[in-house]
Amino acid sequence: MKRILACALAAASLLAAAPIKPKLVLAIVIDQFRYDYLTRFRSEYHAGLERLLTRGAVFTNARYEHFPTVTAVGHSTFLSGATPALSGIIANEWYDREEGKTVTSVSDSATKLLGGSGAGAGSSPHRLLVDTVGDELKMADENTSRAIGISLKDRAAILPAGHMANGAYWFDAKSGNFVSSTYYFAELPAWVQDFNSGRPADQYRGANWLSKAMPSERAALYAAIDASPFANEMIERLAEIAIQAEQLGQRDVTDLLAVSFSANDYVGHAAGPDSPEVHDMAVQTDRVLEKLFDAVDEKVGLDNVIVVLTGDHGVAPLPEVNTQRKMPGGRLPLGIVSKTVQAALVKKYGDGKWIVSNADQSIYLDWDLIARKNLSVKDVDDAAADAAAAIPHVFRVYSREQLIGGAALPDPVARRVMNGYYARRGADVEVLLEPYWIFPQTGATHGAPFGYDTHVPVIFMGPGIRAGRYDNAIAVNDIAPTLATMLDVETPSGSVGRVLTEMLGQ
Repeated sequence: MKRILACALAAASLLAAAPIKPKLVLAIVIDQFRYDYLTRFRSEYHAGLERLLTRGAVFTNARYEHFPTVTAVGHSTFLSGATPALSGIIANEWYDREEGKTVTSVSDSATKLLGGSGAGAGSSPHRLLVDTVGDELKMADENTSRAIGISLKDRAAILPAGHMANGAYWFDAKSGNFVSSTYYFAELPAWVQDFNSGRPADQYRGANWLSKAMPSERAALYAAIDASPFANEMIERLAEIAIQAEQLGQRDVTDLLAVSFSANDYVGHAAGPDSPEVHDMAVQTDRVLEKLFDAVDEKVGLDNVIVVLTGDHGVAPLPEVNTQRKMPGGRLPLGIVSKTVQAALVKKYGDGKWIVSNADQSIYLDWDLIARKNLSVKDVDDAAADAAAAIPHVFRVYSREQLIGGAALPDPVARRVMNGYYARRGADVEVLLEPYWIFPQTGATHGAPFGYDTHVPVIFMGPGIRAGRYDNAIAVNDIAPTLATMLDVETPSGSVGRVLTEMLGQ
């Protein structure tokens, strides 16, 4: 009898220790937000980032474990926990051999754009091979839990929200509207149409940012607004309306709202991470986050909300700035890799257009041409890789066969390249430049497997989370399984991360 009683008490204790599910998961990505933006500008944060840094669990050594470090890949990793080798999201865009053309991570010709100017193909998560935390929430309680994604970019709105999302919304620079696609519904919800009818971007005509005035003409304004803090303000306003219209976090279930602030990326590409523009954008982001937190607190109560924030990638300094610092870095001539590889293959195998893609970093060869010439794909891949490897400031080159066979060097860089390679969509040759070397001829960029592109913030805040500073190394892939554990739902299907148990518990 005593034994039965002890077992019953133990079971009761375990049930009592089960986490109380939050009403809302607020999942935030700041596009192109390096970890050191938290430390460099710390004294100027007095709002949303200040709240996270003082009340949240702050992981100081979180990194992406894949290559390339770009928007689509980072956003697909965020709430799936998967690497590109599992998720199939290998880049922002890639050459699709089955379709015979370059596709984006979310392009979907089977859908139509809703809310934009004129007809056109829409976007969807159909290229994402795994599921997300939002999908697991909805599979656990499909009829009640809601998941929504909002961003300037389609891929940044769609990929974190998952396959079963109730909606994903992004900005269309042609119309000045927030749009979606028929993947989610037959027509844009009334609350989004109402938001668009107020011409959300138009209020910023002539508005000043850092002594620069926004254009007054509509088309020019819509094209320019993405590289300003005003774009993040629009995203925040739409997020507030979504919370109210969809009653997110205001019912007896857990909902998910994924919000990605894209303007930081556009500013960073144009001006570089050491610019006053990026500095001010970080400070402005601090303020816009607090506005969002205040709205969530009013409608839901932050005590009922798990907030998680990260960046989707970092960025390399402008080569010209690095030169002044006596640091390495530079720009490779436009098209140098594809031109070099094409010339080498013509010399060795004869005339033909050997390359079917247009990217220097990922070279896709024409398999039909190789077959017509009775050549081995491996031999041509090797010849292409050898040609690329001979280019000055190329750091490493990996062939398709190396990556499929796991023959790459066993170090962190090679591991990230292999984590980023999905054979059915991957290139024949992947080209990595030396640290701080980039392809674009102007501005800054990202995509490398090095620290400046992989090191990003990860901060959790909310019930069941022990606030503090955590200096142990983690991966961004750890976010999804941690959330799934806190929500008592199944871990997303492609997750390779671990549960961050060190921060769990009050």
